[in-house]
Amino acid sequence: MISRLPAVLAVAYPLLAHAAAWTGRAVLALVAGFVLALLMLWPALARGRAMAWIALLLCAAGLLWLHDRELGTLPLLAPPVLLNAFLAWLFARTLSAERRPLIEHMIWTLHGEPDAIDPRIAAYARRLTAAWAALFALLAALNLLLALLAVPDGLLVSAGVTPPFSVPLSLWSLFANLLNHVIVGAFFLAEYVWRKRYFPEQPYRHFYDFVSRIARLGPAFWRSLVQ
Repeated sequence: MISRLPAVLAVAYPLLAHAAAWTGRAVLALVAGFVLALLMLWPALARGRAMAWIALLLCAAGLLWLHDRELGTLPLLAPPVLLNAFLAWLFARTLSAERRPLIEHMIWTLHGEPDAIDPRIAAYARRLTAAWAALFALLAALNLLLALLAVPDGLLVSAGVTPPFSVPLSLWSLFANLLNHVIVGAFFLAEYVWRKRYFPEQPYRHFYDFVSRIARLGPAFWRSLVQ
């Protein structure tokens, strides 16, 4: 059960954040913020790192401080922007001349690290890496725009600035906490269907097998992408 806790927290956070924005209940924002802090610190917490427990207590104190000042929603505005911006950077940085594009690196690993990759697939992998980077950058920009314009409790309103026009906080949440995942999932599935049609010779048999192989790449593969 403990090993599944990060997955449970990852699913619970956007649902709690959306419920907080939709209902306006400050206590849900407080719980969502704590769930996010627990999720981010979990790897270190699971290893018993004292500094991680101290950081969790400080996060809890900070969330309570914001909650008492009716600013509990503020911490929930950042994750959709920061996560998408980080993913855009992660994909884009591999497009430099001295690096292997992220998708090509993934294909190379999934195919058993061959000596060479079909040039057509390599070219497609570079374009797909750029497409993922552009998608995440666009999502980050849209999330930031909606967070700035959200009423009540958006970034501009919280800073005492009247936005030129506004969007309901519930609309921001619908996009940030739910539609973001739908858009990314739809793009992932559509690309898989396209790839199977134009590059049928793949080491995986079906979509579930493909996803399972990606899941089995392991932490070392993903850590190598940020080095």
